[in-house]
This record gives sequence, structure tokens and C-alpha cells, in this order.
Amino acid sequence: MLAWDLLVDRADLRRAEIVATDPAPGLADGEALLAVESFALTANNITYGAAGDQIGYWKFFPAPQGKGRIPVWGFARVVSSRAADAPVGLRLFGYWPMSSHTVARLQARGAGYVETSTHRAALPPTYNAYQAAQPDSFDDWRSLLRPLLMTGFLLDDQLAETPLAALVLSSASSKTAMGLAWLARRRGVKVIGLTSPAHADLLRRLDLYDEVVAYDALATLATDGPAAYVDFAGRSAVTQAAHAGLGASLTISLGVGITHWDAMGGAPPTTGPAPVFFFAPDRIRQRIKDWGPADLEARFDTALRAFVAASPWLHLRVHQGPEALLALYGQVVSGQVSPDDGHIVRPA
Repeated sequence: MLAWDLLVDRADLRRAEIVATDPAPGLADGEALLAVESFALTANNITYGAAGDQIGYWKFFPAPQGKGRIPVWGFARVVSSRAADAPVGLRLFGYWPMSSHTVARLQARGAGYVETSTHRAALPPTYNAYQAAQPDSFDDWRSLLRPLLMTGFLLDDQLAETPLAALVLSSASSKTAMGLAWLARRRGVKVIGLTSPAHADLLRRLDLYDEVVAYDALATLATDGPAAYVDFAGRSAVTQAAHAGLGASLTISLGVGITHWDAMGGAPPTTGPAPVFFFAPDRIRQRIKDWGPADLEARFDTALRAFVAASPWLHLRVHQGPEALLALYGQVVSGQVSPDDGHIVRPA
């Protein structure tokens, strides 16, 4: 198979298939064909599918009716071009579909590139920005952790504005929660991770959390002093129990992800502050205004490299080709991957 897409059923994310595509589509003026070299696949990508209609993630890469192309982060190289700013050989880091190839309308702007297709014009600009990238030994870590740790970095940056004695994170085995826990503990904040009983012992061994509480033991949850709750799971029953357990100590409640995508919906908590949705691109825009893009990038890159250096427990697993991707997708969407593994896909 020369070219292909992984398509998912938008009504049931567990259903996915590999579909052959045209490896050499006709390009319009301003378009470039890119071969996707590598990307990471995590539970965060499943969140893109789960929130595809609410936030617009399905719109980035159009698909046949009822189907969707879930976005991922990684590297691609221009292999054919009718775009003046995107010569053959240009290698970019950014937001791609789970495909062997993709067509983009790229323009050079500032220090990077922007995807200017009409169907993406109203979508968050963070996802339309691309960076030129020469091959580097850090590439796989960048694909895996840049979007996840960037969200954790921005969350920690916002939470640092409020005095907190404790931070409570649901879906504590997710890479975003792990990154946030590591960052917050560096500031001296006590971090409590909530997770499934199956992951509790592993998380305790990794020493990322001051305390790990399994979902079936949430009645024991308690903190001294002001606390924030950050929900990566999207499971209303967990949020309700966390709010009840933290009681008057809870001052901030943020919703970020939907790792428990199959349990979306449900009643909001009846105690404590109303949960507020945290959208990372909004915080990025604020910090670009405050610090400038170069300073934001430098601060984040320092944090990213420090996190990798401090995380010898995190192992990269490489998967080659479409069938390997399909098998991996099934494991990720069903929550069957180990928290201490990071998965990289090479389409070809």
C-alpha cells in the first residue's frame, strides 16, 4: 500500500480502518504534498476524537461522511509542491493526520509556517502553526511530549498564580498529568494522583506523586489547605467524588481532557467551585503576548529537556507501518497501554 489514511468511526472511536489513498494527488497552486515521517500516539489524541465536534478537531483533516481523521503531532517532509514557500525537502514539525501522506497549503510567516487552507481558517492558530525541523536525536521525545508537557507547562504556569497547598489530578497515568505533577512538585506543591487500581502501584513506584489514590478509594481523599483539582479523565463520577472529598479546601476546578472518553457526560459536581475548561491555545496566546514567542519557546524547551532527563522510567516504543498503527490505535483507545511507555509510529 503506497498511501493510506487511518479513518475512525466518529460515532464509535473503537472502530477504525486503514484505507488506501491516491499517493500522488493533483496539487492546486499553493499546495504541497507531504510524506508523514513519524508521530506519537497517546490518550491525548483520543481526546481530540472525543471532543472532535465540540472543539472542531474533526475539521482539520476532512474525511468521508461519518468518518474522521484524528490529528497527531510529529514530522513530515514535502515531497511535491506547488507552494512557493514549501520547497521539496522542507521538513516540518506540527499537526498531521494519522496518514502516510497529506496535502497542506503552507505559507512562511515569522519564524515558521502556517497552514492557510480555507477549512482551517477559523480553527485555533496554535494547531495551524508549523516549524521547520532538521532531523535530531530528540525528535521522538518532541513528538511524544511537546503537546502533552506543553499543556502541563501552561497549566502549572496558570496554577502558580494562586497559592495552593495541594494539587489533585485525575487520570494520573496520562503523560499530561505526569508532566504537570513533576512541574508542580518542583515548586513545592503537594500533588495527589487519582488513577485506576490497575495503575496505582506503578505510579507509586515512579515517584511522580506525593500520594496516589485509586478511584475506588476516593472516600479517603483529603487535603490540608487550599487545593486545585485538574480533571484529565472527563468522568463525572470521579469529579463529583473529588469535589466531595476535598470539600471546602477546593478553590479551583479545571477540566482539561477526556481520557475516559467512553464515560463522557453526566451531572456536574454539586459541591465546590464550578469546573472551568482549560484550553491550552488560549494560555499560549496570553504568554506569547506577555513574554514573546521566543521566550515562551525557550522556557518550555528547558522544561521539556529537564523532564526527559528526570524520567528514565519512560520508554519509547516504535511501531512501523499501517497495520502496526491500527493495532496500536486499538490498544490506546481501549486504555491498554502502560503509563511508562511512549508510542511512536513511523508510517513507512
